[in-house]
Amino acid sequence: MAPPIVRGTAAWKYFGDFRDALLAGQVLVLQVAHPVVAAGVRDHSDYTSDPWTRLMRTGASLSIYVYGGVSGARVEAARLRSVHQAFVGSLPDGRRYSALDPSAYAWVHATLVMAPVDAQRFFGRPLSTSELDEYYAQLCGIGRILGVRERDLPPDWAAFSRYYDEMVAGFAGNPTIDQLFETIETVRKPVDWLPDRWWLPLRRAQARGQLFLIRATLPPALRDRLGLPWSARDQRRFDRFARVVRAVSTPLPPGLRTAHMRWTGRLNVWFRAHPKAYARLVGGNGPGATPPRVPPDGPARS
Repeated sequence: MAPPIVRGTAAWKYFGDFRDALLAGQVLVLQVAHPVVAAGVRDHSDYTSDPWTRLMRTGASLSIYVYGGVSGARVEAARLRSVHQAFVGSLPDGRRYSALDPSAYAWVHATLVMAPVDAQRFFGRPLSTSELDEYYAQLCGIGRILGVRERDLPPDWAAFSRYYDEMVAGFAGNPTIDQLFETIETVRKPVDWLPDRWWLPLRRAQARGQLFLIRATLPPALRDRLGLPWSARDQRRFDRFARVVRAVSTPLPPGLRTAHMRWTGRLNVWFRAHPKAYARLVGGNGPGATPPRVPPDGPARS
């Protein structure tokens, strides 16, 4: 049984650390490197036309898993699986796919498991062996709530690391990754009232920064297969940046580093209990919408 996620435990301290956001682009690339995820994003995602809303909803959903309590995580998991049941289509080779394909579903979860560990490795202090054991057990518990099959969850961190490396070794470029890079460079402004003369330089700066962080934090072998350049000078720049982030953020208490995600999780649990408020303030079928019925012990798993 997974240890409960309470104040001071590994998942509580690291999953919502604000430094995790520095790996957002890396996580997206790794997710859409999976051919089924790439096809699903290509056919069903609206992130290219409305990336800011998609980003906010994704952040809200993630916050519930760890900081919204077990009941909140179960309801959000059921909502996600209900939404994704309709996401079906064809792969480039003609085979049919489903967004709930067990391998793809487990891989998306795996990228979210690894990101906070990578964030600490790059920008903080690497997790100790005992922290990794506790963190992984807790995230396996989240995975089971989300509906990841038991056999798709490696039994311990060492096995998970091997699985993760083996998956990455099988990935290469695809059109969805190319579209992701293009979207980063051409993303529309988040609010219409922002003047173009302000937004255009901001967009160029965020694109440079985001693409640099993607190149810096992707597994090097995959970075090479994607044809992304990386030089010794780039590595020195990244090392300097990482040192600054580490110096500024590491002295902060974990409660402060995760406050935004914890409050977001609580807010979205409240939205779930007040769907009219969610519909008025946010809109759409999100945490505040009427959830599907959840079995007493969570979503059904195959």
